[in-house]
Amino acid sequence: MNKVSKLHDKTSTTILTAALIIVAMLYLFPLVWFVLSSFKPGSELFSYPLSILPENGTSQNYIDAWTSLDFVKYFSNTLKSSVITTILTVIASATCGFAFAKYDMKWLKFFFVCIIATTMLPTEVIMNPVFTVIRKLGLYDSLAGIIIPSINTATGIFMFRTFFVSIPDDLIESARIDGASDGKIFMSIMLPIAKPIIMTLSIFSFQWRWNDYIWPLIVLNDPKKYTFQVAIRSLVGAENVNWTVLIASSVISIIPLVLVFIVFQRYILDSGATTGMKD
Repeated sequence: MNKVSKLHDKTSTTILTAALIIVAMLYLFPLVWFVLSSFKPGSELFSYPLSILPENGTSQNYIDAWTSLDFVKYFSNTLKSSVITTILTVIASATCGFAFAKYDMKWLKFFFVCIIATTMLPTEVIMNPVFTVIRKLGLYDSLAGIIIPSINTATGIFMFRTFFVSIPDDLIESARIDGASDGKIFMSIMLPIAKPIIMTLSIFSFQWRWNDYIWPLIVLNDPKKYTFQVAIRSLVGAENVNWTVLIASSVISIIPLVLVFIVFQRYILDSGATTGMKD
């Protein structure tokens, strides 16, 4: 019976592993094709039958892309807005999540429901009033105009609130008995424990802001202040599209996202998430 059970477990593991590999390949295939296409000359992009590997691979597409766009300027604008927004998003989400999780007030519960309800609204619904506020504040055509509206996210608040709810209140009460203020408890205890959530939200927030296109397109008017996605869109003409340059530029734009995920993804499943906690 024991051998049968081990054989069954081994078979199940093999099947699940094979299924995961197939799913991973399905997700990876379009990306691989996209990257390989960036090395194809224009004559091969739409040739029939389609081929995955370039027959006459060339790096000229990347040279043309680099000379067509001011990558340093657009990278700087996008990196600045993404990093600042990510830092402020983590701070705002963590403080709100802590308050919603550990302060027993009815109006806070109602406020939390209202924040979560905003996730049911399409982004297009709130763009008009937000744009009106930004223009009235004099933030139109500035990086601050795309940073400030993006700080508060219902997703980030929900993530921190859910995590902080799981932390025993006894840990906080013990710190208060020792004379710690709520601010010190938040900074010295709650934030270090929430490190996996901080890293997870940081990755998501950086990705959201780096790939954001619609809002920067609406707010920014000066080409010198364009973010990378808006700058890439400028390569698309009214009548023709230089696909080789567009694809190469798009590949370059995703490199920072890949690097950020590779560097920080190990923190998501950090085993230190339960440090200082008892069952």
